[in-house]
Amino acid sequence: MKPYIRRRLLASTLLISAAALSTPAYAQVAEATETAPDAQQAPEAQVGEDIVITGSRIARPDLEVASPVNVIGSEEIALRQPNTAEDLLRELPSVRPNLGPAVNNGSDGSAAVDLRGIGANRTLVILDGRRIVPFGLDGVVDLNVIPTGLVERVDVVTGGASSVYGADAVAGVVNFITKRNFSGIQASGNYRVSELGDAVQYRGDLLVGANLDDGRGNVVLGLGYANRKAVLATSRKIAEIPIGSGTGTFLGSTGSVPAIFQSSLATTTNPNGLPTTGLGAVIDPATGSFRAATQADTFNTNLGTYFLTPLEQYNVYASGRYEVADNIEVYATGMFTRNKAELALASSGTFGNAYDLPLNNPYLPTTARNQLCAANGISVADCNAAAAVNTGTARTVRVIPSRRFAEYGPRGNPIESTMFQVQAGIRGDIVEGLKFDVSAQYGETNQNQARINWGSSSKVQQALLAYRNAAGQLVCSNTANGCVPLNVFGANGSITPDQIAFIDLDAQIRRLVSQKVITGSINGDLFNLTSPFANSPIAFSIGAEYRKLTASATPDAPSQIQGEVLGTGARTPPDFGTYDVREAFGEIIIPLIEDNFLYRASIEAGVRYSDYSTTGGSTTWKAGGTIEPIQGFKFRGMYQKAVRSPNIQELFQSPVQGLSNLLVDPCAGAAPTASRTLCEGTGAPAGTYGGISQPSSNQINVTTSGNPNLDVERATTYTLGAVIAPRFIPRFSLTVDYFNIKIRDLISAPSQNDILNGCYSTTLNPSQTLNGFCSLIRRNPLTGSLNGAGETPGVILGSSNLGRLQTAGIDVGFNYAIPLGNSELRLGFNGTWLDYYRIQATPLSIFRECKSYYSTSCTNARPEYKWNARASYDFGVPDVSLLWNHISKVRLEDIRPASLGLNDPGPGNTATAYNGILPQFRQVKSYDYFDLNVRFDVSDEFEFGLLVENLFDKKPPLLGNGVAGTAFNNGNTMPTIYDVIGRAYTISGKLKF
Repeated sequence: MKPYIRRRLLASTLLISAAALSTPAYAQVAEATETAPDAQQAPEAQVGEDIVITGSRIARPDLEVASPVNVIGSEEIALRQPNTAEDLLRELPSVRPNLGPAVNNGSDGSAAVDLRGIGANRTLVILDGRRIVPFGLDGVVDLNVIPTGLVERVDVVTGGASSVYGADAVAGVVNFITKRNFSGIQASGNYRVSELGDAVQYRGDLLVGANLDDGRGNVVLGLGYANRKAVLATSRKIAEIPIGSGTGTFLGSTGSVPAIFQSSLATTTNPNGLPTTGLGAVIDPATGSFRAATQADTFNTNLGTYFLTPLEQYNVYASGRYEVADNIEVYATGMFTRNKAELALASSGTFGNAYDLPLNNPYLPTTARNQLCAANGISVADCNAAAAVNTGTARTVRVIPSRRFAEYGPRGNPIESTMFQVQAGIRGDIVEGLKFDVSAQYGETNQNQARINWGSSSKVQQALLAYRNAAGQLVCSNTANGCVPLNVFGANGSITPDQIAFIDLDAQIRRLVSQKVITGSINGDLFNLTSPFANSPIAFSIGAEYRKLTASATPDAPSQIQGEVLGTGARTPPDFGTYDVREAFGEIIIPLIEDNFLYRASIEAGVRYSDYSTTGGSTTWKAGGTIEPIQGFKFRGMYQKAVRSPNIQELFQSPVQGLSNLLVDPCAGAAPTASRTLCEGTGAPAGTYGGISQPSSNQINVTTSGNPNLDVERATTYTLGAVIAPRFIPRFSLTVDYFNIKIRDLISAPSQNDILNGCYSTTLNPSQTLNGFCSLIRRNPLTGSLNGAGETPGVILGSSNLGRLQTAGIDVGFNYAIPLGNSELRLGFNGTWLDYYRIQATPLSIFRECKSYYSTSCTNARPEYKWNARASYDFGVPDVSLLWNHISKVRLEDIRPASLGLNDPGPGNTATAYNGILPQFRQVKSYDYFDLNVRFDVSDEFEFGLLVENLFDKKPPLLGNGVAGTAFNNGNTMPTIYDVIGRAYTISGKLKF
């Protein structure tokens, strides 16, 4: 952004802020309700105007469901100006941030929603009450496919909805409701930019609709385009360099320039070996000899990485309906989305891969060669003789050079995905008061993920087997493929473009997910039966559904070879899985009392029987009700038993190596805290103890895999609440709901901390004997570290049904509109108090309390209090609104003996360790963000707005790299929770006619 434009925007912001802050800091946010707004507005809907009440399949507008439903209405959507659907949900108090634009290392390019923080795979995302084809093998829907410009409102059911929609709705349902019966043309767009002139996002949407045949039908077409530009981590001061959470200073990667060599022969056992520290050895360019590496020799891994990942999106959505006979209607929808996301990591390299190096390699300095010979027990005479060989038959030594290919540029990871879904059906009246709906849908997600600038390990090996021939030329022993000798010993720039071109390798992975759904249901009045104390008849719904889900991952040939694609650490195996499920469901709502000795009372129940091809039959059910003694004072409750079957990834994923954060390896360094017996018993070769490297870039290898023997997990959930909307206070509502979720037979894996501490900690393993946790640790067989390629599984995170999870809390919603002359002050509040969040992966793991904690086990922080509050005031022109987002303080999880039970602090439950994290990184104070919106209704046809996010330019907390999981602890902070972009401006406009 040009400086003078920025100054003008800032001046305008300050003026508007002064006016807005004179009003109370509350506002209309997600509105808590028990019926859908459409239902309240259209008591007698026609055939083509189906009432969508999220949380129930009974389409009768006079009924109220007992589950809490939060509604993000059209006004709130207009105020937030979302670029994607994820922007609408990320800050909701009931949502824990998941994959999205703030996740770079560990993302797959998608965006997901995680209600209650119990896993995105336990939150069901639907569109107009219908399922959406998932993005990947885990069955999770990518929010980037939602046609944001067509969304009228979003209903969020947080009381569980498994009996209505399926068992994967354990935490609840997010239902995006599109504009229906639209007639006319509407064009809208927005443009966002940070105060620093980056983080550009823009979106444009066109909506065209028409009524047919005097209202017998309607067609709608929506077109949308969105673009989000990347923000480099190093563009923000907090992430200019990686900071060690245990040192507070620069902590780079041992994959560096010049190469840092890992030696399997420690100086304590071989005085003539390479001079190593916990980092390794590096060749001094001045002397040509190895010296002990220091932190100054490590590499800045924040270079080239993203704080905000780029995304380009095209979407098309069409729907149509037509009444072919009285009260009989056919309908169809179709949607297509094309997304291009991109992830980026620091430059590729050899990253601890082991290679054979000929002693006559022309790039190997003489002094360093002599040191290598001594470290490998080769005499000086034999060493000199091998160096003099001018053919490709010289003696070789095994070396582990961690050379970063900075000359390559950052590793690119573009991910292109296309999704299409079509649906057709027929609905109508069987008789008066009894409706039917039969539909079929099919959808596919195609994902092509490329790895650009990663490199080939086999070609590195080929290029290292080089020598200078009798003619003085540098040549490879194997000249196939146009081999060019590679110099891994020099400084940045010593690897030439032709050397890079030879080792270059771009890999591809394709994923395909398809979903078929056939659904039929009947709902309406149950033979006009009524309670003796009510006038409204009993309502019911029955139906059946068939679903088939198939998912596959097909990597190219190089990706399937162990360690061939540099920077991946392991191979990517092909995966395939499929299952189908046949379900029958039923639901009933019984109005018990209406305007009798109580104002209103009703009960409801629902049941769903599912027969999965993978896990067999299971039953999910719910029971609840509402009682309103006097009008405006209602109490509600819902109890649910949910049975979730494992998804394709949980069942069929092949073992895959990835990375996770670890600051200190107990077996690493000159004075390991773990015993020699345990370190060698978990795979460290004899002789390496005392010379094992600390984790490269604070990251270690972890191996995850599916388990075909998994069974279902079983959840018990309930909500109890009240809705206060007294008639003597017009336009006022207050909702309070307690939620409680317990899951047993949880599909889970022990955390890496559970495993490492369970094996090595003298507190948790006082006898220091090899135990079950130790069997899940497999170290590098050459160096003893937890880094390496395919030969180093690292920490094994296997899934089982041995876990349990418990969480509870209270949601509070408040809305109040106060008329002030010709204007109106609108106040709203939506908050969640988290009582506890406890998870135990296996009976031997800690029963971990993650409320208010962050760590590599709890990963992203779960604050105790989180709320949104909005105050809006209509000045006539403009309309001003201030949003307040609050996140309570959080702190680092500490380690305590398992005998103390929960790791939550209490009397006598004193912390024993923080894994070496410095005190300043062990807590984050509470955070408050304010967003200011000003809207101008220029005319009935045109609306213009200005949004200022992070009004006071609040900076994120500095935590270093090592306090939480890799995906969420990026750039020395946690960018999915705390804003790293800074103050940003959005201008928006809408034209309709």
